[in-house]
Amino acid sequence: MTTETITTPSRMRAMTALGADWWNDSGIPAEVGEAVALGAVGGTSNPVIVAQAVESNPELCQPLLEQLIKDNPTAIEDEIAWKLIHRLGTDAAAELRPVFDTTGGAKGFLSMQVNPKFYPSPEKMVEQAVELTSLAPNIAIKAPANAAGLIAIEEMTARGIRVNVTVSFTVAQVIAAGEAIARGQKRAKENGCLDDRGSPYITHMVGRVDDQLGRAAIAQGVDPKMPAIAWSGIAVFKRARAELKERGLPGTLLAAAYRHEGHWAEIIGTDVLQTVPYTWWKKFDKSEREPALTIDTPVDPAFIAELSATFPDFVRAYEPDGMKPSEFGRYGATQHTLQQFLGGYSDLLNLVRATMLKHA
Repeated sequence: MTTETITTPSRMRAMTALGADWWNDSGIPAEVGEAVALGAVGGTSNPVIVAQAVESNPELCQPLLEQLIKDNPTAIEDEIAWKLIHRLGTDAAAELRPVFDTTGGAKGFLSMQVNPKFYPSPEKMVEQAVELTSLAPNIAIKAPANAAGLIAIEEMTARGIRVNVTVSFTVAQVIAAGEAIARGQKRAKENGCLDDRGSPYITHMVGRVDDQLGRAAIAQGVDPKMPAIAWSGIAVFKRARAELKERGLPGTLLAAAYRHEGHWAEIIGTDVLQTVPYTWWKKFDKSEREPALTIDTPVDPAFIAELSATFPDFVRAYEPDGMKPSEFGRYGATQHTLQQFLGGYSDLLNLVRATMLKHA
């Protein structure tokens, strides 16, 4: 008697077969390549991800660090850190280059994030964007959806740079990002440098909406495990996507920051994107749930009503006029995320410093 092993078909392949694009959210070239083999058409990275890569993949990153330090004996730790970011980004972009070439430059981008320390300076963000896009033709630039970042996004777009607006959690931020991109595209067209081969990207960090309401629940003395909270980021994502379409604004909405399977399964669509961390899409790939086009399926109105009645922070996130651009930087999720990004960059510098001191 023989026992057959039953395996679940690849859910990420099935997602691709529906016409729903997804990316690998990781700066490790091999992980990007593995995702591309299953249909992924893009990738994302940032200094936090690179810091995590140094710790979790020492066999890849440590030899690179050692060589960079050897080749640049007078470089300071920030310079070595960015040389490492550049190297990993270049290699990851190479994994995506076949997608970029096959689609005529419409897809196959690696999004690289500007230094999180530049969040108050549009000029520094734009300057670094120019540097990063010189690494490969399929590099897009991530900058935050705060007041300074939106100025930078417009300027980058005006220069023909593919952008990916990040640190975004609210419908108001998505609308403001679309408007900034539209202004930049108008200028780019006037300057003769408009790249219309594909859409720029606007990231919505679905899980961080849930996180923000979880923190708010504790502060308000509300149960942080109330079921509606798990639908908050999904609800905001669907509303943001509808607002972009209704207003005719440019930008493809890109989901990020996963906390549970619903953040993947409930927002699958042909006109949106998902950038999924490697460990998460490996789980989703074996999910018992078969992917379906769910982006147009509304969130239970009872959840929307409960969240709106309970959390002012949900109203700020969900309503198109929930916040003004001058308020984006003070929103709890923005503050928390920028702190994490800044902390992640510090972690990367600490890791680089530790290796440098071995050679002092």
